[in-house]
Amino acid sequence: MAHLLVVEDDADVRSAMVSFLEAEGHQVSEAATGEVALEVAGREPLDMVLLDLRLPGLSGLDVCRILRRDSIVPIIIVSAYGDSSDLVAGLEAGADDYIVKPMVPDVLAARVRALLRRCDLDRAESRTLTYRTGEVEIRVGEGRALKGGEPVALTKKEFGLLCTFAEHANQVLSRDQLLERVWGPEYIGDGRLVDSHIRRLRTKIERDPDEPVLIVTVRGLGYRFEMS
Repeated sequence: MAHLLVVEDDADVRSAMVSFLEAEGHQVSEAATGEVALEVAGREPLDMVLLDLRLPGLSGLDVCRILRRDSIVPIIIVSAYGDSSDLVAGLEAGADDYIVKPMVPDVLAARVRALLRRCDLDRAESRTLTYRTGEVEIRVGEGRALKGGEPVALTKKEFGLLCTFAEHANQVLSRDQLLERVWGPEYIGDGRLVDSHIRRLRTKIERDPDEPVLIVTVRGLGYRFEMS
């Protein structure tokens, strides 16, 4: 059983979705507005959000972007908007899937099950995912890093940078790419923020922060994480 949140302003449609999903064995919370949806998401642990785009006040796209800033909860957009531009906008806002109304209940149930399975596999993999290079060990699932077997005190953003570098090891990442991946696509800032975080990260994982061999500056392009 999963805990789902249905965000839909049409009371009849919302009631039908809630009843059907409960009959499938899920626990279902509901919200008629984006503002209420964010309140529910902030106080209840959720396994999935089913989100309409056309909402009074805060739009579904805005809700999706805000949720994705701080959460990896799976999001399925359920909307009457069927244009490809709406699909692209929803996926770029952070949604994992998109269903066009009117929906077939069995199809909705199958898509929910498929996304839950995929997320379960991803979580199982991330719990054991570990990167190693030199003295540094990055335990993604545990949310921590070690240097020479000793824990390294990292902030959330520093750990996010380190995981992003490890995921794209030996590739050059620009400051804009790092901002988007670690701070989120809606963050408004400049590369100096990335530079300052990397300076601090180097002091914690490099043997000599003034002569880094792990996080290497590629002049004019960005940074590369050296992993053998």
